Amino acid sequence: MDQAVCCYRHPDRETGIRCTRCDRPICPECMVNASVGFQCPDCVNESSRHTAAPRTVAGGTVAADPFLITKILIGLNIAVFLLVQAVGDRLVYDLGLYAVCGNDPFGQHGCIGVAQGPDQWYRLITSAFLHQAVLHIGFNMLSLWWIGAPLERMLGRARYLALYLVSALGGSALVLLLAPSSLTLGASGAVYGLFGATAVFMRRMRYDMRPVLILLALNIVFTFTWADVSWQGHIGGLVAGTAIAIGMAYAPRERRDLVQWGTTAAVLMVSIALSVIAVAQVTS
Repeated sequence: MDQAVCCYRHPDRETGIRCTRCDRPICPECMVNASVGFQCPDCVNESSRHTAAPRTVAGGTVAADPFLITKILIGLNIAVFLLVQAVGDRLVYDLGLYAVCGNDPFGQHGCIGVAQGPDQWYRLITSAFLHQAVLHIGFNMLSLWWIGAPLERMLGRARYLALYLVSALGGSALVLLLAPSSLTLGASGAVYGLFGATAVFMRRMRYDMRPVLILLALNIVFTFTWADVSWQGHIGGLVAGTAIAIGMAYAPRERRDLVQWGTTAAVLMVSIALSVIAVAQVTS
């Protein structure tokens, strides 16, 4: 008489089915449909561990919500805007970007803003989340959603967030270098970095670039013709975002992470160096 064959995971259950990969006996509860026959849970789990995770165009991890970072950035900007409306202009001067040194009415020399000391350098980032006017934040947040959301899905969360923040720093660096005494605020520098990155990736994937180039040209005209617009912040963000995107879009596959993050780090260091030089000029 043949000895009864039992499931390897449930020894009390007889079975005539075996895993097509490892040939172990499996009961109906343990059977997992495969392209041919059935597999056991252990073989299925082992196979899934060796399956490469899906990647974005730039090599990032595909997320369940491809627009999460954009939503968070918009939420932070709106939250700070509402806080400014509740607290008043004091918060604008506490978070805004400027660097000024001079004598007060009593002849005492002093510095304010970023020039006041290293503990004020947070302004290079906080100013990019700061808005006073409804039209200002409305335009920036609409642009962030229209341009940022598709770009986040293309890059993945980490690369997209790095692009956004370093573009903001690039805009702040050029403001400090060329217009340090002007109180500057807004997400425009970071958004212009996203514009530049979008143009780079559309070029890389051979899409029709006319729509984004027309939109970018209109925004640049707006930058230089509209009153009270910081063209330094816009151009600084645009240059930083474009440079980072070139590194991300054209990085060779075998050294992709190294080139992408190396380019981002290089733009970050240049932005910091320009900021240091700018503050040194103000305080000298």
